[in-house]
Amino acid sequence: MIQNNRKNIATTFSSMSLRTIATTSKQSSRKSQKNNDIITVKNIKEDCERFINRELSWLDFNQRVVEEAENKHNPLLERVRFLSISASNLDEFYSVRVAGLAGQVREGLIALSPDGLTPSEQLIAIQERIKGLFADQQRVYHELTKLLSQAGIVVCEPEELKDEDIKWLHQFFMERIFPILTPIALDPAHPIPFIPNLNLAIALRLISQHSSRKYVMILLPSQLLRFIPLPISLCPNKIQRFVLLEDLVRLFISTIFPGYKIGNYGLLRVIRDTDVEFEEEAEDLVRAYETALKRRRRGVVIHLDIDEHFPPKLSEIVAHSLEVVPEEVTVHKGILGLVDVKQLIVDNRPDLLFSYYTPHFPARIRDSSGDCFALLRSKDLLAYHPFESFDVVIQFLRQAAQDPQVLAIKQTLYRTSRDSPIVKALIEAAENGISVTAIVELRARFDEEANIRLSRDLEAAGVQVVFGFADWKTHAKLSLVVRREGGIVRSYAHFGTGNYHPITAKIYTDLSYFTCNAELTRDAAKLFNYVTGYARPDRMEKITFSPLTIRKTLNELIDEEIAFVKDGKPGTIWLKMNSIVDPQLIDKLYEASSANVKIKIIVRGICCLRPGIKNFSENIVVKSIVGRFLEHARVFVFGNGHELPSKHAKVYMSSADWMERNMDRRIEEMIPILPEEIHYKILNQLMMANLKDNTQSWQLGSDKKWKRIVNSASSFSAHNYFMENPSLDARPLD
Repeated sequence: MIQNNRKNIATTFSSMSLRTIATTSKQSSRKSQKNNDIITVKNIKEDCERFINRELSWLDFNQRVVEEAENKHNPLLERVRFLSISASNLDEFYSVRVAGLAGQVREGLIALSPDGLTPSEQLIAIQERIKGLFADQQRVYHELTKLLSQAGIVVCEPEELKDEDIKWLHQFFMERIFPILTPIALDPAHPIPFIPNLNLAIALRLISQHSSRKYVMILLPSQLLRFIPLPISLCPNKIQRFVLLEDLVRLFISTIFPGYKIGNYGLLRVIRDTDVEFEEEAEDLVRAYETALKRRRRGVVIHLDIDEHFPPKLSEIVAHSLEVVPEEVTVHKGILGLVDVKQLIVDNRPDLLFSYYTPHFPARIRDSSGDCFALLRSKDLLAYHPFESFDVVIQFLRQAAQDPQVLAIKQTLYRTSRDSPIVKALIEAAENGISVTAIVELRARFDEEANIRLSRDLEAAGVQVVFGFADWKTHAKLSLVVRREGGIVRSYAHFGTGNYHPITAKIYTDLSYFTCNAELTRDAAKLFNYVTGYARPDRMEKITFSPLTIRKTLNELIDEEIAFVKDGKPGTIWLKMNSIVDPQLIDKLYEASSANVKIKIIVRGICCLRPGIKNFSENIVVKSIVGRFLEHARVFVFGNGHELPSKHAKVYMSSADWMERNMDRRIEEMIPILPEEIHYKILNQLMMANLKDNTQSWQLGSDKKWKRIVNSASSFSAHNYFMENPSLDARPLD
């Protein structure tokens, strides 16, 4: 019954124009928006124009990624990688964000976003913006394939293949492709088959002298390579050549359909809603999630890509059968599924890649004979990944697992790698008789199945596995080791801004802070107790945490800077994060700017704050760094009555971005940086280098547009600086 109702809703929705829905909901919910370019200070505080739309800001970020694929300063295959990343980002954007908005429209919801748009209006704005993004991706792909061809990496058209190529490909097709393919006729007896999320399918119109024309569809399983490499031995010039899978299938279509010729043909690709819905009151969360994940695989199709060759009549049939909104059918003049271009990144061409970088293992650990606990008893430790190796985190937990004096280990796990050394260390510790508790987050998007598997492995080894709160994700990055030392018990903690994932730690910039400070470790123990046993702390000594105290603390810190300005002292704030979305905190920054607090923000992705509006946000500067490494660390700095950088500043690191979910619906931590040496490194080197960068940086204007910062006579790259000075021990930056 529920499924039938859902189908009826989807069919009704598909038959309507999004613009009609938008107009209707717009009239019923509010008056028309003012023109984006018309702003008056008088009403800006109440005007939704003070916010940039979250979805459009994310698309701006992905546009910056595409432009890195055009950046001639990047090696050629790294440009291909950026293009693939932009396509992967868009796939997730559709399957999560667009799917969510489409669901709101189906349910008839007209709640406004902070910038004053209904869900249907946001979908229209997304569609308009994304057209240019699609076009740019195809243009860049075309340019890159030309450059790759000149460099000896060629994507061949079928007509360019020689007889010996055809012979080799035929054998390859018959042995590895043909047994897997299942052609399905499209007629009343054979409905359109189920097409998995992000899967490609070829649609063909077959022509035969002995029968009427037929439509068929062939799914191209995602397990198959999209770009099939030809043996280099077949090419006298040792050029690396590739053939697209769909071209290979068409090349040997007579093998599948003897006696037929191809009429119209085309390629399609679907994107499905991947949101996971589950019953929060479920008795067994793991089983509830396993059921929900099975439903995800058959999620509603919310976007359909087809190429320009696709038979027009069949495209109508497919769209109607899949119940896709007309506006969510995109015809591409180019290749579908650009995420697959990463398969062109060959290992044997280091000249076309970034030079290999080996992360530096902290000399402080080596100097202490590898004894993490001995080092931390003398001083706290900061590691900046990926410039400093994530192996220091692994060694910290391995040493704990093998130490007979360790009594307990507590660990959060949001995302980690397959065959994770972190998980292996926890299992070893449990097998050695240590009390081990792991807080595993089941709802880490797209890692849910992996986390279910690792939770079972941990439980089998005797680890106490906790899934935290049913309605709040545990996003905090925290390890706690409790150790017996003579007649006392001492605790050691690791706080991070990134996941316990040794693979992403090689490309994400994140901070790791190790300490045995008694106040911080006591707070860490209280935070673990809060998640595992709902033991709400009555008082924390140093740490603030979501959903209870981070928002309150940030407001107080901003208020302090405003008060300093009123007292005639400098008011300064520096922020670094992935996203700034939360309307309340953005309004607080506007209040600070209006009070003449000087604010500098480094945000990698989404920024809903609008800087540079005279007499309102003119004291706010926003920049973004998009380059070789993915900026992921969160650092918040408050001048404390002094110009920055200053040894008197209040410096914090956190797992939380400034988003409503991170403030109110997640378990997050924010840690004050107390030791002078670490305080100095984060403020005077990490933050200063990010602010100084002018080779991979963009600046956001009051017109909501991002512009690349043009290199001055003296160019500076933050990423290059940290590769040369990985331990942050170099001289201070000006």
